[in-house]
Amino acid sequence: MSRIQPTFERLAQQKRKALIPYLTAGFPFPDITPDLMHAMVAAGSDVIELGVPFSDPMADGPVIQKAGEKALAHGVGLAHVLQMVHSFRQRDANTPVVLMGYANPVERYELTNGKASFARDAAAAGVDGVLIVDYPPEECEAFAGELKASGLDLIFLLAPTSTDQRIQQVARVASGYVYYVSLKGVTGAGHLDTAAVEEALPRIRKHVKIPVGVGFGIRDAVTAKAIGRVADAVVIGTKVIQTVEDQPREQVAGALSAFLREIRTALDS
Repeated sequence: MSRIQPTFERLAQQKRKALIPYLTAGFPFPDITPDLMHAMVAAGSDVIELGVPFSDPMADGPVIQKAGEKALAHGVGLAHVLQMVHSFRQRDANTPVVLMGYANPVERYELTNGKASFARDAAAAGVDGVLIVDYPPEECEAFAGELKASGLDLIFLLAPTSTDQRIQQVARVASGYVYYVSLKGVTGAGHLDTAAVEEALPRIRKHVKIPVGVGFGIRDAVTAKAIGRVADAVVIGTKVIQTVEDQPREQVAGALSAFLREIRTALDS
């Protein structure tokens, strides 16, 4: 079992909601990621989503796309991301880490390192879950089996446009948690309609029996608190990237910590 289920069980007992920040690996500096992950945990994060840089990120808006491009320019690839997680694990054995990305880097990794090497190596590095945006549930049962055999969770996105059939397909394969995209469009787009999220979650929970996190459009303590009332987890990505993107190196961790502490306080209030 990964670290994800025990983390959500502990939070449920405490009547608290999970804070899940997203950070593009290798951004804003190629060697700073493990230190930022530790800063996230110290600021109250419960799970870390680590973005694997990719040249064609179809679900990401311009802010996260730019972060990925910068990381790629630094030469950061999937093998480097696994090394970053391994480095993080030298000081943190408990906080779940989820890799979020696209099929191409995973498939290229396996072409180089052999079939099922990604699941094996991700588990060895200390990864707990994987969210591959362009792996639909009906086409990745073999991949899900490889992850499960290595003790990793496979996490899926659901959206306002997801049909009951798609929700059922996800429910059959998903583990760890499900990530509900609160907006139509890419990351960082649009205005968050908390009432629409509140209306959508019961339909999802009718089929999905694992925790449901909500992301896309959560930018501050007010929206985080509103979503935390109805979801099991709050996922924040674009605003995290914006918080660190223009900071001098020595101020990146402090700026990130201050922002996430504000969110944590709001969720716990």
